[in-house]
Amino acid sequence: MSLLGAFARLSLQRSGAVAGIAVARCLHTTPVLCAEPLKKKKKLDPQIVKQREDRKKKKIEKQIRRLEKNARQLKPVEELEVPLELIDEKDKRQRKLVPLTSAQLEERALLKKQWAHYKHDERVADYQIIDRLVQAQNKALAELRRESEELYQAAIDIDPQLLPVAVKGPVATPPIKDYVSPDGDYLHQSMKWEVK
Repeated sequence: MSLLGAFARLSLQRSGAVAGIAVARCLHTTPVLCAEPLKKKKKLDPQIVKQREDRKKKKIEKQIRRLEKNARQLKPVEELEVPLELIDEKDKRQRKLVPLTSAQLEERALLKKQWAHYKHDERVADYQIIDRLVQAQNKALAELRRESEELYQAAIDIDPQLLPVAVKGPVATPPIKDYVSPDGDYLHQSMKWEVK
């Protein structure tokens, strides 16, 4: 821009404003024209290059020693790590919840109370039904006992055909001395973590 301005001022001094505008319109500059020549690369001393490489090597060795020192720490479980994309998108994924008004809070509290009353009444009704059934059963058994003791005993006997269950309890033999119980077979599928 400074070059264009200089040419425009130069042309205005010689031939007037009209010629200066024409020259300014025809003249275009690009950043390549304003570029500097490339600097020559300095030749580095081989000893300096070797020192830099040694520093890099020492830095890498230090990192390896630090990793070996922390090698006994538990490795992270890959399934529990949060992907980086989700961490980056946290602000986009977070919901902007509108705060509830006092009317909405009162309505929710009222609904919770009504639900609690409904569940309480339902439980009380269930208990009453169970009590009535047990009382009716006891009354029927008492009537049956007054009629016949044999029928009453047959009624309260457990029917083995009703639930065919076979239960085997602990054996009466003592444990075997110096017996090592087997662990069982399993497949070892843990991943190996190596420091390179």
